[in-house]
Amino acid sequence: MSILPLFWFSLIHICSINAITLAQPNFVFNRCGNNENYTINSAYQRNLNTTLSTLPTTNSGLGFFNFSTGQGNNTVYSIALCRGDVIPDTCSSCLNDSIVNLRRVCPNQKEAIGIYDFCFLQYSNNVLLSYPQPTDYFIQFNPQNTTDIDRFNGALRPLMDDLRGRAAAGDQLLKFATGNRTGPGFDRIYGLVQCAPYLTEQQCSECLENLVSRIGLHDNGKIGGKMVLPTCNFRFEIYPFFNEGIRATPSTPSSPPPPPRPAPAGNKDNTTRTVIIAVFVPIIFVIIIASLCIFMRLRKKNKRPSPLLEMIESETIDIGNAESLQYSFSTIKAATEDFSQKNKLGVGGFGAVYMGKLGDGREVAVKRLSKGSGQGDVEFKNEVLLVAKLQHRNLVRLLGFSIEGSERLLIYEYMPNASLDNFLFDPDKRTILDWEKRYNIINGVAKGLLYLHEDSRLRIIHRDLKASNVLLDAEMNAKIADFGMARLFKPEETQGDTSRIVGTYGYMAPEYAMHGHFSVKSDVFSFGVLVLEMLTGQKNQFFRNGENIDDLLSVAWKSWKNGTGPDIIDPTLKSGSSSLRNIVRSIHIGLLCVQDNVNDRPTMASVVLMLNSSSITLSLPSEPAFFMRTNINSEGPLVKEFSSSTGSSGLRNPNLSNERGRTSQMSLNDMSISDIAPR
Repeated sequence: MSILPLFWFSLIHICSINAITLAQPNFVFNRCGNNENYTINSAYQRNLNTTLSTLPTTNSGLGFFNFSTGQGNNTVYSIALCRGDVIPDTCSSCLNDSIVNLRRVCPNQKEAIGIYDFCFLQYSNNVLLSYPQPTDYFIQFNPQNTTDIDRFNGALRPLMDDLRGRAAAGDQLLKFATGNRTGPGFDRIYGLVQCAPYLTEQQCSECLENLVSRIGLHDNGKIGGKMVLPTCNFRFEIYPFFNEGIRATPSTPSSPPPPPRPAPAGNKDNTTRTVIIAVFVPIIFVIIIASLCIFMRLRKKNKRPSPLLEMIESETIDIGNAESLQYSFSTIKAATEDFSQKNKLGVGGFGAVYMGKLGDGREVAVKRLSKGSGQGDVEFKNEVLLVAKLQHRNLVRLLGFSIEGSERLLIYEYMPNASLDNFLFDPDKRTILDWEKRYNIINGVAKGLLYLHEDSRLRIIHRDLKASNVLLDAEMNAKIADFGMARLFKPEETQGDTSRIVGTYGYMAPEYAMHGHFSVKSDVFSFGVLVLEMLTGQKNQFFRNGENIDDLLSVAWKSWKNGTGPDIIDPTLKSGSSSLRNIVRSIHIGLLCVQDNVNDRPTMASVVLMLNSSSITLSLPSEPAFFMRTNINSEGPLVKEFSSSTGSSGLRNPNLSNERGRTSQMSLNDMSISDIAPR
């Protein structure tokens, strides 16, 4: 009867392996040996099966696995190594994925290696715990170049040397180190190095040195990259990519299962009955399990992912695949304590934002789209794909997303100071924003827009820049957020058209609001409005001037033209040690950005230059487009549709709520003044 559990276990195991294989993510790199293959049911295959099933039980305690079995030419050696900062559950999951996937992509090769971001697996008929091994390494670099190669390498190399020394000095369980260093433009460079723990200190140092020295031979000047050998690896980026302070905790290797007890000897009278049971019962089980296998395969085939997830996975994300960004809904639900009220950071037209804490201790901000938000699957996909490709200190970093049923979640890095409007338009909090902080925020937003327009691999038009979409970190540094309405331009494109106008009233450029034309100069206009709000401390459509409420652009223009610019400056800026001259100059720059004529507005490159060099002479601004006041809140969304033969369907506003579908009637003052002579 001992044959029955064996049949049952084997068939269920085969079924589960078939089902799991369909779901494994692709390796970032894999190689199948071409020298020798094994045959089906050979001694080598049996030893390989034993090796890979036993390997996960040999954890050294900190993510290193090593096991071999067999004799002579049929000996199978295997090793696996998890990245030193991943938690044990992630390590185990990565190793299990590797075992299943490597058998699939290398079905009959005696030698194979598969690499994921968090672990790698290698097996061979040759000894693996040796040094050096053949220098067959995997390379991957960020396509973006640094603006100053010498300064970047001058910061990168000392960082890697420091990490190399720390990792090499590690013990026999873990040779791993992470760190960061200030690079050019005050960006930080983050690095990670790791050696296989069986290497000596000298071997680890030598292995890493050989890899790091190859940076100059492969795409010198890239802002990120990785090289991986079975014996050592490194990675560097200009953003944090590792879990600081997290190490896999030692765990006791699993003991091998005890051998099955021998069945008690039966007497001769039971021989016939035993034979009948031993023959026919397994056949019945085979039929049942085969039916279950077919059912599971058909169910797996028919269970397709959501159309939105398929849209996201069909796009290429250069920094990784869609799986690396996807979080399970249950994980985020637990992180936010089931989206509890105490964790709610705020509510917008798109839905609520919650603070959460992941299992590794990281704090995150979770945007949970409400069903009636107006932000649909296209905008959701737009934000995921765009923000995942963008890396800049003045852009909010997207950590991932979650899709489950009707739930749509976006997970961002947590900004403890929330958005700029919470400070700027609050009578008490605005005092925190002295001139130095406001200037740094203005300069940070300008650099973020410059990156979107000119310096990133993509040319991005944000289309919804406003105070509530500028987030502030713990040091009050500005980070542009909310890319649901952003549009991607090809390098040769300079302008786009849409027949559906969406955005925020008061921040939209006149050519976009009236005709559906948008370009980088549309963002420049929005930036100019934001600058004037920063300097006056008042909203763009509700500037309080004594007993009157006027339009900010109108008041700023008249004050500058009449030489009374200081009168509109936020009183909290006048009471400190602010430079009145620099503030008035910034008003001048803001007016240059909101000029009616698109061609008269400066580019963001010029704006950044003007903000950082007081020696540059500013041109005279022309009169801006004055929006007549309406009963629509300046922070509220605007939706306007019109017929256009050249227009294309625009993205819907992700902030639509009660005002969705309302059309605003606006008029522009077409009068221009050329003889401007401010006092």
